Order: sequence, then structure tokens, then C-alpha cells
Amino acid sequence: MSDSQCHLDLAAFSNDWTYELLRAKKAGVTRLLVPGTQSGQWQQQQQLAKGASSIIPIDIALGAHPYFLHHDEDEKALVRQLDVAFEEAVIAPVAVGEIGLDSHIDVPIETQKRCLQVQLNFAQQRQLPVILHHRKSHHRLLEALTKVNRHYGGVVHAFSGSIEVAKAYIHKGLYLGIGGTVTYPRASKTRDTLAYLLHHFPGHLLLETDAPDMPMFGRQGKRNSPAYLLDVVQTMAALSEHSEQEIISFTTANYNRCFKGVE
Repeated sequence: MSDSQCHLDLAAFSNDWTYELLRAKKAGVTRLLVPGTQSGQWQQQQQLAKGASSIIPIDIALGAHPYFLHHDEDEKALVRQLDVAFEEAVIAPVAVGEIGLDSHIDVPIETQKRCLQVQLNFAQQRQLPVILHHRKSHHRLLEALTKVNRHYGGVVHAFSGSIEVAKAYIHKGLYLGIGGTVTYPRASKTRDTLAYLLHHFPGHLLLETDAPDMPMFGRQGKRNSPAYLLDVVQTMAALSEHSEQEIISFTTANYNRCFKGVE
């Protein structure tokens, strides 16, 4: 299993990330991706990936999450930071992210849009996929994507939306990250959409935990972990005609195609 979104570099894991990786490996996780959120973490992500290589291979992405942007963020300076970080990276980033738009935070949406657009353009120049964050912002994200002459795919992290929105992303060559939200029985609309996607578009789905956040159903109040990725697989199997092993197989292939360019 490949966990396409795990913030193992955050403080919540600072004392026991090795233990969590060993748990994840025992649970069947074979690879995970640690996305960037802010420039201050980019170096730590690389150190983590180097240190963890003997347990589980870790891919990294570098980017600026909208939550961590300054209200008056200089998007040109941000691109310069990214350019230096990519040039000096000792572990080659496989994507630009986590980037996106969030309508529930104090950072002005215009600032977010400017910083998203320059990072999308940066990804295009680097010929890399993107990892997209969304909250009440699907229409704005899709609009931003149309402004990029050519993009190299990526994933809409923690996707929750309608079948129509899902199709719009898929038609742009994007994958959809499926995580803890779908494990909750009350998330009926998201689960209905997932059931449709599992039947019609299994080749565009990725697994994720978003650990330490987004706890799985039955594990509320506990720190989320990549070791719980199988909870998502089991839910997907219950909502579809696919077995757990089939889901693991095609989501792993999807991950490799999205981030490694492996057909």
C-alpha cells in the first residue's frame, strides 16, 4: 500500500516517527509521501526521507500550503524559495505541494490564488505533478488549473465532492486522494461518490491517511497514523465489487503512475 499523504515531519511525530514507520510497514504500507507545507519544513522532510529509507521508502513534495501563507505573501519571493529548494534538494521532490485554496482560513483568498497560480506554473516548468488542498474551493481550483498551459497531473488530496466535480478533476488528468472521511458511515454523500468512482474510475484513486490529522472512524481522539491506511482500503472494498487486494494493487499502480511516471 502507498500512503500518498502523510505529514510525518510534523511535531506530532518528532519523538517516535521510527516506531510509526515500523507499525506502518507491519500493516502493509510499502511507500509513503510526505508533502511540504512551509519552507521551514522542507529541509526536515529531506532528512526524514534519508533517515527512513531503511524502513519504508519516503517520497517528498515541496510547496507552500495556503494555511501557512502570510496575508501579504510575496509570490515572486515564494517561487525563488522553491527554485532554490529544488535545486539544492538531496532527495529529489516528486511533486509540488501541498498547495491549494482554503475558504475557511484568514489568509485573503486573493493572496491564496496568486500563490497557487505561481506554484502551478512552477510545477509546469519542472514538469511535475501537484498535490492540491481544497476546502470549499473546487470551482476556484478548477479555474486556476485552466490557466496553466500544460500540467503534469497530480492529486486532489482528501477529495470530498460530487461526482460531477470528481469527473472535472479526472478529465484534467488528476487523481483523487481517498482518506479517513470515507470511513465514517455518516459521510453518505462522499461514500456514494466513492462507490461510483470505484466502479467507473478506479484508475484515478489514491490512498492516504493525512496523518497525524483526519482520524479514522473508531479511532477518534487518537493521533492518526500511516499504520491505519488499511481502514481506508477496507471501506473501499465494502463500497465496491473490488477485493482489498485488488484495491491495494490498483491504487499502488496509480501512485506509481502519478508520482513516478511508471505505467
